[in-house]
Amino acid sequence: MTYDDQNIFAKILRGQIPCETLFEDEHVLAFMDIMPQVDGHCLVIPKRPSVGLLDADPSVFGPLFTAVQRLSKAVTQAFDADGVTVMQFNGSAAGQTVFHLHVHVMPRKAGIPPRPHTGKMEAPEIIEKNAALIRAALG
Repeated sequence: MTYDDQNIFAKILRGQIPCETLFEDEHVLAFMDIMPQVDGHCLVIPKRPSVGLLDADPSVFGPLFTAVQRLSKAVTQAFDADGVTVMQFNGSAAGQTVFHLHVHVMPRKAGIPPRPHTGKMEAPEIIEKNAALIRAALG
């Protein structure tokens, strides 16, 4: 599959579509998922384009997973979570729906399953409230 620079994450990176940013550096952008499966569900994407794990330049993985770890610690603290689910999909057969490499980070509480991914967007005020909690935990 060839990288499509019109995918939603590429547009977010170019500032054409807004997002609730958690942090950003020269390599990655971390932001809230607008269709969260749990409160605090967020995403980390590399700025360097690739469809997924299989075609990415290996140099993106260090900064990407450093950011994933940082965000995982923050969401765990912000939501008093018992654990964190980190997911990354490659190809439509694996469940990938946006074809720009991205990692899901979801704080988890024991015994509470994630909501189904229905495509329903969360209310902006809830996303903003959860983002503020995460940014506070990031320091």
